[in-house]
Amino acid sequence: MASTRDTRMVMIVDSEPAQQRFLAALVSRGGWRSVVAADTDTALAKLGTQEGMALDAVIVDQGISGLSIPEFVAELRRWRPALPLIVITMRNGVEVAVGAMRAGASDFVQKPIAPDRLLSALDRIVSTSGPQGELRPLTEKLRAPLAFEEIIGSSPNFRSALAIAAKAARARVPVMINGRPGTGKEVFARAIHSASPRARGALVMVDCSAVSPGLIGSGLFGHERGAFPGAFDRQVGRLVQADAGSIIIDHVECIPLETQAKLVEFLNTGEVQMIGGSIRQSVDVRIIATSASPLDKLIEAGHFREDLFYALSSAQFTLPSLSERRGDVGPLARHLLQRISSLPGMGTIGVTDDALRLLAAYAWPGNVRQLQDVLFRAAVESKTDVLTSADFKAIEATLGGSGGVTSDGNVAINGEAIGVTLYLPDGNLRPLEEIEADVIRLAIGHYRGRMSEVARRLGIGRSTLYRKLADLGIDTAA
Repeated sequence: MASTRDTRMVMIVDSEPAQQRFLAALVSRGGWRSVVAADTDTALAKLGTQEGMALDAVIVDQGISGLSIPEFVAELRRWRPALPLIVITMRNGVEVAVGAMRAGASDFVQKPIAPDRLLSALDRIVSTSGPQGELRPLTEKLRAPLAFEEIIGSSPNFRSALAIAAKAARARVPVMINGRPGTGKEVFARAIHSASPRARGALVMVDCSAVSPGLIGSGLFGHERGAFPGAFDRQVGRLVQADAGSIIIDHVECIPLETQAKLVEFLNTGEVQMIGGSIRQSVDVRIIATSASPLDKLIEAGHFREDLFYALSSAQFTLPSLSERRGDVGPLARHLLQRISSLPGMGTIGVTDDALRLLAAYAWPGNVRQLQDVLFRAAVESKTDVLTSADFKAIEATLGGSGGVTSDGNVAINGEAIGVTLYLPDGNLRPLEEIEADVIRLAIGHYRGRMSEVARRLGIGRSTLYRKLADLGIDTAA
């Protein structure tokens, strides 16, 4: 449970003095007070002290001396079952993280440590205001880029976005991706780069929401030494680093107006001028911008430049929230579990139909990212290799215990079942064209967009399938 004190306390368990100081300074930025333990025995001994009883969380490094990470987590859980714990792992330490999670760790963060991610994870695991248990979002674990054919979704609005993205990948124009947090904007951005002629070039990412507004311009364009207070060294900007490749500017809506003007100039000239510098450098880079906020409203409010919006929007699309494409939850969950199964230390993981119906009934305010995190936690905590509805108790509790499942086995959302509905509210049959369209959409999702397999299973030719898809307004360029 989170502390009622003004300052929260975390125990840092790390054997390296330099890392201890780094973590202590980092957590202090988030308003945390820290106590340090150099090994697992010291950490466990401190639990019973007055200082230890005041702890709100624990951070432990994978390289700590003493007990192994799973042993330490299990022992800590024995003495303090509710104390949140984060494990810091090496970049290739997924197997260690899985073992820690199964032993009872709350979350893990990979090195190199991103300060904002660690602070966010700390705040999240001690929060008592949001959903608990497996509904707590975890840090991103599955970051390997996907090809367009691996991106799951059969709803018309999602397939339309996928088609625009695939066409844009082959072009050289800037791309603007809109969508709520967790809808998959970064996945699409990385897929665009991977499918583009620039795939062999660098892919650089800038998260403008994680950087002080005053430093965004320096991060993008670079700065000369002495350009502003604190600029002790010359720094090359991310746009130059991405030369001949692509740059993902995440949360473009967070860029201050002064930097927006410089970005407009760059898009018009293709030249970068460092802050405090006088030399212009030509750079060939494709910008893929993402925004979680409606930019038209920001333009009306004077917080976003209209000329920058149009310069970035040569190709643009909006990713629907998961609640707007609930029919994709089942196929998407199976696909994510396949990816989770490929992680070190994880075996093949299946999921039952009743669990999928339960997942489809949930609203998923955190969208695909939240679904992935829920599945990951359930997979590492499950004692079997097949997930059932019992592995998603927090979701079931949120839905009121019924899981939103109707007596005929379909999922009810706001009283309406997901599936192929045959009858209209007045009791008459729906038009054949509408029923056929629903069957095709379900087939595309079930067979993960493999059109040859969809056509074969539906017993029609590929040309017939594509004609029907065209009639539905679904572009199959992906």
